Amino acid sequence: MIDITGDRGSNVKNDVLSGITVALALVPEAVAFAFVAGVEPMVGLYAAFMMGLITSAIGGRPGMISGATGAMAVVMVALVAQHGVQYLFAAVLLAGLLQILAGVFKLGKFIRLVPYPVMLGFVNGLAIVIFLAQLGQFKITNSLGELEWMQGSGLYYMLGLVGLTMAIIFLLPKLTKAVPASLVAIVTVTLLVHGLDLEARTVIDFVRDMLPEEQKASATLAGELPSFAIPMVPFNLQTLYIILPTSVILALVGLIESLLTLSLIDEMTDTRGSGNRECVGQGVANTVNGVFGGMGGCAMIGQSMININSGGRGRLSGITAAVVLLGFILFAAPLIEMIPLAALVGVMFIVVIGTFEWASFRIIRGVNKEDAFVLFLVTAVTVIADLAIAVVVGVIVSALVFAWKHAKHISAKTHTDDDGWKVYELQGPLFFGSVSYFKDLFDPQNDPQDVVIDFNESRVWDSSGVDAIDSLADKYQQQGKKLHIRHISAECRALMNKAQGYVEMNLNEDPRYKIATDKLG
Repeated sequence: MIDITGDRGSNVKNDVLSGITVALALVPEAVAFAFVAGVEPMVGLYAAFMMGLITSAIGGRPGMISGATGAMAVVMVALVAQHGVQYLFAAVLLAGLLQILAGVFKLGKFIRLVPYPVMLGFVNGLAIVIFLAQLGQFKITNSLGELEWMQGSGLYYMLGLVGLTMAIIFLLPKLTKAVPASLVAIVTVTLLVHGLDLEARTVIDFVRDMLPEEQKASATLAGELPSFAIPMVPFNLQTLYIILPTSVILALVGLIESLLTLSLIDEMTDTRGSGNRECVGQGVANTVNGVFGGMGGCAMIGQSMININSGGRGRLSGITAAVVLLGFILFAAPLIEMIPLAALVGVMFIVVIGTFEWASFRIIRGVNKEDAFVLFLVTAVTVIADLAIAVVVGVIVSALVFAWKHAKHISAKTHTDDDGWKVYELQGPLFFGSVSYFKDLFDPQNDPQDVVIDFNESRVWDSSGVDAIDSLADKYQQQGKKLHIRHISAECRALMNKAQGYVEMNLNEDPRYKIATDKLG
């Protein structure tokens, strides 16, 4: 049985009202991303409905909203342009299966490897991307069919309505929190625009701007229930060869964005979701998309922030958003089409302000320059390229920075014991980054006949460390001297295959360590 609350602090009223607010904001996003991917608007709306419903019901993070996203849409463009929408459905289906496998094999825990500066960069980068995406609403199609910036009264009305929306969202919570401020702002601005017959672009105007001239007059967001259909592609290796690269990228992008958003909501709500369960939820949702004509998707940070800020905490909030969105498509398309874009832009600007980690400016002054560099790098790559590349780049750079910093931490204290043996008491990790520093610690030519390396406060981490010990043993052997190794763990000793042939180890003093394993979900 599904727990429709699913998170402490949630209640039915807040979840339902927040879900309605999110549904209103989902419409233009889903339509826009459908056009980015090169598919019809209804394919994006179906995706938003199915992703939102399934991930909210069975995913690992109550309160998180999923739908069609720009990060995944840009991956789909080439496949749709070259092979058509049916191959996209097949690719989304396969991507979903890959995501399910990621959850089954508990790969969601690897999101813990993302360092804090990368998380900050991810959040700031997405806030900037959301902001830049809203600027497109300030453009209109001219007589030549080209987009140009709004001017004159149209621009002034747009700016005024955006400002009014933001003011309502900011001020209303100071008076009452009985209803989500975003929902009140959208309804108020919509009534104001149509009551006073103000010059303002609406959702249907946005849809028409993206359609060919011959389709503008018949543009509508009305639709039917999505229907089951196996993707009409040949079931052979050639099809797999075509869709597999896209499917793998879609699966990775979807999981990275979803798991990072999950971590962000965990921090905001002081709760913890399940990364592996979310992998399965995202996978099932994308699999269903593939056979019901949706473009797939993943977690949406903007809509998730709207939901959390509007009081949505439980699974019911996401389920409500999905069901209400479907209701718009089936029964209330004319009402959604008349919503002013300015109201939705104002809501998203508030999301940008709330999402951006303004504290990162203060944090930068207190952290080292390496972390500041990683933060700016991830932010820039998120804006210029996409989230998945930014996170991968950030993790790699962070790992290299970590290795560089810890490479200098290896050192040794030396003394001569009662038997005349020289003892090197090693301190710090021995791995690929510290090998050169390790070798510089020793003097095989001038050391006595017997030399001891004491690993009581050190550890061999990789094969580069083993090779460094091998090389050092060779040098002492060439000098006719013997190298002894003490206090090395059983796991490290197992790595030392070649060195064991001629390096004497004092096993009596070797401690027995256990390797920690991560069995958390």
